[in-house]
Amino acid sequence: MSSNHMNLKLKIWRQKNIAAPGGLVDIDAPGISPDMSFLEMLDTVNERLQEKGEEPIAFDHDCREGICGMCSLVIDGRPHGKEDRTTTCQLHMRKYADGDTITIEPWRASAFPVIRDLVVDRGAFDRIMASGGFVSVRTGGAPDANAVPISKHEADASMDAAQCIGCGACVAACKNASAMLFVGAKVSQYAHLPQGQPERNKRALAMVAQMDKEGFGACTNLQECEAACPKGISVRVIAEMNRDFLRASLLGAE
Repeated sequence: MSSNHMNLKLKIWRQKNIAAPGGLVDIDAPGISPDMSFLEMLDTVNERLQEKGEEPIAFDHDCREGICGMCSLVIDGRPHGKEDRTTTCQLHMRKYADGDTITIEPWRASAFPVIRDLVVDRGAFDRIMASGGFVSVRTGGAPDANAVPISKHEADASMDAAQCIGCGACVAACKNASAMLFVGAKVSQYAHLPQGQPERNKRALAMVAQMDKEGFGACTNLQECEAACPKGISVRVIAEMNRDFLRASLLGAE
């Protein structure tokens, strides 16, 4: 074994299913290369568990390129781990030292029930998007849309909000399990575009209503969501959503 390999101790949340009680389980992870990503480390742990005839640890993953937002883990109490603006799949084991103990848990929110081990049901986000996170009015083809003049300031503001990957780190970081940063980003990305204006009021009302229906908490402006967001979405989108929601409440959805 190379001298630069690490021996780690993991405390991992294990839960058989949504109805079963869960708890932290101690698992040794010797011989971990610092060049591994965090998910590759979990892959290695799972291979060893399977070799011993034990159940592997269930965790979400897909692109492993920081794009999809599936790699939703709370690592040592922080969503996505110790690095700022980094998804779990982009976190590398060289950030840890030999002998470290790492605690790995799922997102903690009543709106994100644990399905198994580290996997949570984030269908609430899908339902919020289905309630209004889209443009359904006729906007023409791509050439027509590209022909609509938009100021750089507005385009940049829309693109900044559109970077949200819907991972749910904002919810996991918030003491109230608020989804305001996520919903704010999805409302804001359309509010800065001409194509988003016809349904602007209806969108704000519908998405906020669905967010509340899903059981997410209220925002108390601690900005933990922005600090935990792997894409650095600014809390300005929450203020923009609140303004849209207030205006829509006064004027109606039409």
